Amino acid sequence: MSCLRVKSAPGSASIQIDTRTVEVIIPRSGEEPLSRQAQTQRRRTGSPVRVYELIRRKRDKGTLGRGEIQELVAAYVKGDVPDYQMAAWLMAVYFRGMNAEETTSLTLAMMNSGRVFDLSGVSGPKIDKHSTGGVGDKVSLILAPLVAACDVNVPMVSGRSLGHTGGTLDKLEAIPGFSSSLKSEEFIANLGTIGLSIMGQSNEMCPADSKMYALRDVTATVDSIPLIAASIMSKKLAEGIDGLVLDVKAGSGAFMTRVPQARALSRIMMRIGAKMDKKVTAVITGMWHPLGETVGNSLEVIEAIEALKGNWRMDLEEVTMALAEEMLVLAGRAKSYAQARRLLLRALTQGRALAKFRQLVSAQGGNPRVVDDYELLPKARHVSSIKSDTTGYVQSIDALEVGLLATEMGAGRKTLGDKVDPSVGFVFRKKPGDRVEPDDTLAEVHAASASQADEMTARLGKTVSLSRTPPRDTGRVISRMTKT
Repeated sequence: MSCLRVKSAPGSASIQIDTRTVEVIIPRSGEEPLSRQAQTQRRRTGSPVRVYELIRRKRDKGTLGRGEIQELVAAYVKGDVPDYQMAAWLMAVYFRGMNAEETTSLTLAMMNSGRVFDLSGVSGPKIDKHSTGGVGDKVSLILAPLVAACDVNVPMVSGRSLGHTGGTLDKLEAIPGFSSSLKSEEFIANLGTIGLSIMGQSNEMCPADSKMYALRDVTATVDSIPLIAASIMSKKLAEGIDGLVLDVKAGSGAFMTRVPQARALSRIMMRIGAKMDKKVTAVITGMWHPLGETVGNSLEVIEAIEALKGNWRMDLEEVTMALAEEMLVLAGRAKSYAQARRLLLRALTQGRALAKFRQLVSAQGGNPRVVDDYELLPKARHVSSIKSDTTGYVQSIDALEVGLLATEMGAGRKTLGDKVDPSVGFVFRKKPGDRVEPDDTLAEVHAASASQADEMTARLGKTVSLSRTPPRDTGRVISRMTKT
């Protein structure tokens, strides 16, 4: 004799024949039957997330619903989904991609995995800037105090160097005493007091992003446009900002090596912002050559301070001012780029931007006297020069190779646990388009030892190409994107 007993789990039943029980999973309408692996996981974890199914569906070019993505991310942060399954899902996304709705859902799930700042108590517009990473990119150190000096609040959660790209936090922490490890209350308090605050991502903010990025880093799934977009936007939206300006870099020294890739990433992030009722614009900038003259943390701090004093290279000024103009327009402080430019130049010439930088350093425990005394910053023990042996023009400087060399000598890190030497780096005395004569200094190597200086001098010289005629000047700002 047999009987049918319906179990409480939705979609499942058991058939009892004599003393034997055979479990049967009855699929919901429109679904394929669950595999034996999926059945096993559901029995083992009791989780509503059918991870095996989500991996399979994405692998087979299917789409996932918002609830499914939210449950997957929440379960992974909680520890109910093992790394090997999340890695498989990330790889499926890497190859199959995600549509706009899926990418937005992933962004929201990552953002809501931790604390979202409430900045409603801070009066005035709150606008941030994010760069996708480059070589010699010290823009945030200049732009944040410059925009704050124009009465726009700048809440900035920044990152550290990884791979060949530098990190804003490493640069600022080259300043003696400066701390980026702020509590959320301190971050908000500084923003309300001086209109500016820069901190690192805390454990309470977007833990899903931290956990998933670490997994992406070791599974070759970092360079996926939807995963990059969700990672960036989840952190930025968790800041509680009103608007965001994206500096999406393209070139050999950027993650997006081609301009069409950079535009595609920009569009996705702008759409995510629109769905969240946030104002988001993007500026596509070139990263074929290092930005500015310096690469290395202490050296870049000095160059940033000099820029705030009005002394800067044209390419660094071009990128910084374009992004700052976008921020002022988004904030409603200016109706046009021309008006924004006038306000920014006034803040520079009147010294208000430099004063704001001093306030930032002081508020976060640093020594503000570095603004006037660069000897307070870590200094390399050995400096060697690369000289020109011909007459001509600098044609190019290989940004990627420069970034890799800087990382190798300790200016950056290969893994998140590596220590950074803030004193080492490079100074490019000649940039693309500059004329050179025999015995002119092309670049300097600031090294920790004489042997390191000798090695890096020989290798850095190979990154600089000279020609008889000047290269075509195309500028650093490729395009501005205000609409998707």
